[in-house]
Amino acid sequence: DELVHAERLSPNWNERTLPISMIVLHYTEMKPVETALDRLCDPEAQVSAHYLISEEGLVTRLVLEQNRAWHAGASYWRGHKDVNSASIGIELDHPGHAPENGGYRGFAAAQIDALIPLLARIVKQYDIPRANVVGHSDVAPMRKIDPGELFPWDRLANYRLCLPRPTSLAAGNPFHNEGSFFLALERFGYDITDQAKAVEAFERRWRPEHITGIPDGESAAILWQLLLDRDQGRTR
Repeated sequence: DELVHAERLSPNWNERTLPISMIVLHYTEMKPVETALDRLCDPEAQVSAHYLISEEGLVTRLVLEQNRAWHAGASYWRGHKDVNSASIGIELDHPGHAPENGGYRGFAAAQIDALIPLLARIVKQYDIPRANVVGHSDVAPMRKIDPGELFPWDRLANYRLCLPRPTSLAAGNPFHNEGSFFLALERFGYDITDQAKAVEAFERRWRPEHITGIPDGESAAILWQLLLDRDQGRTR
C-alpha cells in the first residue's frame, strides 16, 4: 500500500459485527511517537487503532481494516453503540491537551498531508458518508476532547472528506427551547446523556472558536442547517 509506510501489527483486535461505515480520528496525547506505538501494541493495554500517523507524516498500520480495533471505547454515533465494529480508527501523533507534553497546539502539515490521501482511499472504498468522518469527542463526548479545537476539519472538507461547517445560517434558530435543541442534537448523531458535554463536543467540531457547553442562537442555527442539508439530500 503506497499510502502506508510501515506495519507493526497489534494483538489488540477482534472480529467486526458491523460493516464499515465510519472513520474516527484521535490524537495520541503521548510523546514521543514510539510511546504511543508501544501502548497500541501492548496486549495489557487493550487499546489499538488501525493506523497511526506521525507528525512527520509516517503512516503505520497497526490493525487490518477488516478487523475490529479497540480505539473508541464506550461510544455512540447515529444509533451505533458499537462504534469500534463500524469504524476505522486513525491515531494522530500529537501532544494533545496535556501540559506535561507541552500543551495543545496545531497539527503538523506533513501529518495532515499524509492523512488526506489515506482518508480519501478509505472513504471511497467503503462509501463512508461525510457525516460519519468524526472525532473521538463526537462519539464519546463525556470522556474525550480529541482531536480538539485546532484540528483542520476545513481542510478535509475542501476535499469532501468530511462535512463542511455551514457558511449560511439564513434558516436561523427554529428551536423554541433547550429540549428541542437537544432532541435535534441527538437526531444529528450525538449522545446527549450529559447535555453540557454534548454541546461542548458539538461546538468543538462546528464552532471551535467559542466553546461554552451552553446552547445559543449561533450553535442552534449551525445544527439546524446541518440537519436541513442532510434531510434535503445535500449531505448524508
